[in-house]
Formats: sequence, structure tokens, C-alpha cells
Amino acid sequence: MTLPTSARYADRLDYPLIHRGKVRELYAYEDDRLLMVATDQISAFDFVLDSLIPDKGAVLTQLSLWWFGQLADVVDNHVVSVEVPEAVSGRAIICERLEMIPVECVARGYLTGSGWLEYQQSQSVCGVPLPAGLHDGSRLDEPIFTPATKAALGEHDENVSYEVVVDTVGAETAERIRDLTLAVYGTAEAIARERGIILADTKFEFGRRPDGTIVLADEVLTPDSSRFWDAAAWDRGVLDSYDKQFVRNWLLHESGWDRSSGDAPPPLPDAVVAATRERYLEAYGRLTASPFAD
Repeated sequence: MTLPTSARYADRLDYPLIHRGKVRELYAYEDDRLLMVATDQISAFDFVLDSLIPDKGAVLTQLSLWWFGQLADVVDNHVVSVEVPEAVSGRAIICERLEMIPVECVARGYLTGSGWLEYQQSQSVCGVPLPAGLHDGSRLDEPIFTPATKAALGEHDENVSYEVVVDTVGAETAERIRDLTLAVYGTAEAIARERGIILADTKFEFGRRPDGTIVLADEVLTPDSSRFWDAAAWDRGVLDSYDKQFVRNWLLHESGWDRSSGDAPPPLPDAVVAATRERYLEAYGRLTASPFAD
């Protein structure tokens, strides 16, 4: 397990960098293609932490590719090729250049996170009313679509109602991305449950091809974009996460960092880095039924 000398890859590639996100970089590859690279950086509470999780970018890329294969009968995706430059082998894909739809498409089958906080105040999430008496970790009767705005780097995504999505992208597109979000979640939730993993919630991004077709893009169903819980632990009332909730918990409860201060979080201790990496690897292994090989 060797920590990269740099979390970023612009100095290793001969392609123009056109966008740098929290953990991904996009390079112009051809006229209608992009090179998407996943780094080993990790974000939490809208900060990119000053710590790397070794192999994380490769895990996210390989797991996304596995899920794209599982979901091929549900929705098209943006992947063109995995034949990428050697400097980013295993952590990058060649993908279509799409018109991205400016909505974070979130599906929730269980109540937790920001949804749980909102429920405690209004007994609803993103305008969707829910029954009384639910608790953190409750399974919902039916999965719900709880979209969010796509904020700029360093800013906070905000949960919004379906009506706001209609106003933003139009009724036809809003209906299509809502239906796709719930269809993909339903298929993935069943696959994960067969493997002893609960897919509590997840977020998707969609893009539009020149012909108008809407396809699944970015990463999909990874420990960065989803909440994965151990199913046996959930049966006992314990939310045992295989995702970056482990990092959030350390920051909130052990690090001494004050989230309301506006200051950047501290670097992660080596033990937290190692434990986070192990959770990502375990999620990959349990879902794909094969060990991760960098």
C-alpha cells in the first residue's frame, strides 16, 4: 500500500484539464470524449480533506464499472473504454461528453443522514411526507426520490422538492430522471441485499446525449456516493457502514474539529486512513464477490 506522491494527475497526463472536482479530474480526450480520473482524495462536509486513502480512486472506478454492467438492462451509461493512459490505469475511464443535468438524483430506501434530520423537523423529506414513529435507520415502505441542487466546489448541496426540479429542468426531464433514479436504486438494492449489504441511499448523476437520450454518468453506487450497511448488523439495530460515514463520524466525535467553525477539518490519523481503506475494500469484495486487485 503505497501513498501516491500527488493526489492529482495533471502533471502526469498530456491532455488538457477541463474540470477538477472534489475527488475527480476531467480531461479533454477527443472531440466527443473525456478522460475521467478518480484520485485517492476524500471529501467530507464539503471539504476535500488533506489526506489520501490509498487505492480509493481505483476502487471507485472498478466498482462503478461493475455496477454499470449490472445495470445495463436498466439504463445506458457514459462509459466508452477502459483503455486509458498507463499513468491512470485502473482509476480512469474514457467516457462520452454529455450535457450534464444539474440535479443530484438521490434515492432513499432507508431514513438516515440529512433525511433523518429533516424528518425530525417536518416528518417529511424533500416534501415527501413519511409516517410517524420512524427512527434513524428505518426502512421506508417505498423508496423515495429526494433530489438536491448541484453546488459548486466548496459549497453545500441542498435538498429540494420535486417541484424545484421541474422548474429547473422541465417536467419531462424531471419525470425521466426520477423514474430512472428509482429504477436503478430498486435493482441495485436487491443485488446488494443478496450479498448481505443494505443500500440505504445513493445519489446518481445523469447526462444527455446529443440525440436527447438520458444516460447514467459519473460514478455509481460506490462508498463515496452511497450508504452501505452490513445487513446482519442492521437486523440488530446497528448501522455498521462500509462507506465514508466512518470518516464523518471520526471528524464529528473524535477529532476535536468544530464543524460550525468554518475551518477545514484536520488530517486523518494513519489508523483512520487504514480503517477507511479497509471499509472500501470490503464493500468492493462483498458486492462483487471478488477481491480488489489494483
